[in-house]
Amino acid sequence: MANLDNTHITKLKDLINGAVDDIIAEYAAIGHAVPSLDTVEPGPFLVPEAVPVRMRKAVQIIEAACAQLSCTVALPGSVLLDKALVIEEPACLQVVTEARIADLLLDKPEGLAASELADLSGLDKAKLTRILRFLATKHCFKEVAPGVFANNRLSVRLLSSDTSSIIGLITDEGLNAASYLNEFLTSRSEAENDSPFKRWSGHQLFEFYLTEQGRGRGKRFIRAMSAWGDATGKGFLSKVYPWESKPKDTTICDVGGGNGWVSMSLLKSQPHLRVILQDQPQVIEKAKELWTTELPVAIEQGKVQFTPFDFLKDAAAEGCDFYYLRNILHNWRNTDCELILKNIRKSMKPDSKLLLDEYVLMEPCRTLGGDSRDLDLAPTPLLPNYGAGRIRSYNMDILMMSLLGSQERTLNEFVALWCVIYPSIRMKFVILIGDLLILANSEKCGFEFSKLYEAGEMDLLEFTPI
Repeated sequence: MANLDNTHITKLKDLINGAVDDIIAEYAAIGHAVPSLDTVEPGPFLVPEAVPVRMRKAVQIIEAACAQLSCTVALPGSVLLDKALVIEEPACLQVVTEARIADLLLDKPEGLAASELADLSGLDKAKLTRILRFLATKHCFKEVAPGVFANNRLSVRLLSSDTSSIIGLITDEGLNAASYLNEFLTSRSEAENDSPFKRWSGHQLFEFYLTEQGRGRGKRFIRAMSAWGDATGKGFLSKVYPWESKPKDTTICDVGGGNGWVSMSLLKSQPHLRVILQDQPQVIEKAKELWTTELPVAIEQGKVQFTPFDFLKDAAAEGCDFYYLRNILHNWRNTDCELILKNIRKSMKPDSKLLLDEYVLMEPCRTLGGDSRDLDLAPTPLLPNYGAGRIRSYNMDILMMSLLGSQERTLNEFVALWCVIYPSIRMKFVILIGDLLILANSEKCGFEFSKLYEAGEMDLLEFTPI
């Protein structure tokens, strides 16, 4: 008799229903309905860190369960074909972003005809119509009448802003680099600085931004990094770590902190702290301009200090209580990361802490000893890493491979990375996380893992020096 067990999809249905109820309840608690895709209003939750934990979890479950249900019930060939065709979406997003179509539709709820949008943008009418119709079918823009398009909840985020800059970065440098990914893997070079991006442009990413061809993209990159902070939640640092328990004038060294937008957010909520912002000299000069405009009181009261340095060459500021890195190590290969960490480690006091704000990847399997995050696994039958609900971290991993030849890492890989700083120390240590054990055999170690704090899409890892 045939097996008629359908619990693998009925459980997915139940997860979706329960998560939808949770989202409705969270909006209702503040007197709102869930926004429609047709609206262009920002909604009540303006930044990721303002989203309630239950709602963040419900969104993850919906993203994961809907994607898994689709892959389960659709024909495998159709699913694979759809995945192969996914490149068309970023290509179309690049067209409308650079043509500023969302700007042209601003304050026009009735929409504009594609012919008018084509005249205003200088694009071909028929081709632009097809691109907008494709994106509207993917729920970005809406076609309010045949050949007439308007903004919606998604497309309005493409207005000329920092958000459009991150879309531009991904669909330009990222997409061009990704086209060389297979060649990069199948015809490997011995050069340490080889990457798909270098094969496309002839330069490493940050060198490319200094060329005539890349200078404009380099300016966009700076705006894109600010947008990335907004999208992932630059305010989580002040929320997830117990700063209120730290004494007055506790000092945080923001290593490679750019213009300091994360540490600025921290000081706004925790004014008893102090910050030392360290980055390249030209970056520090821009940071001073930002702080003078956005938080001049921190400068007046000596709450922030600007110190130019190169984390690959120079030691970090000496004797700070905390050393904080956000989205730094994912830009670098292991050998460079070891150098960055060494330059931090030798400046630390015995009681200093290292805080790393990064994506922490998790293997999509439930075997003990796979991934060991101090986080709950997704409910069955979802993939334990939430699958599509956390896909952005895995997208970033491939983007880092394509742009820089670098990577995002699992917790085990972070621990292994920390354990390669001082060759003279030999040790074996065990890290207890929840009910899981990592047995780490290491010949050299400069840090010991302490704790993981969930911070939205990213995680905050705490290490202490050994």
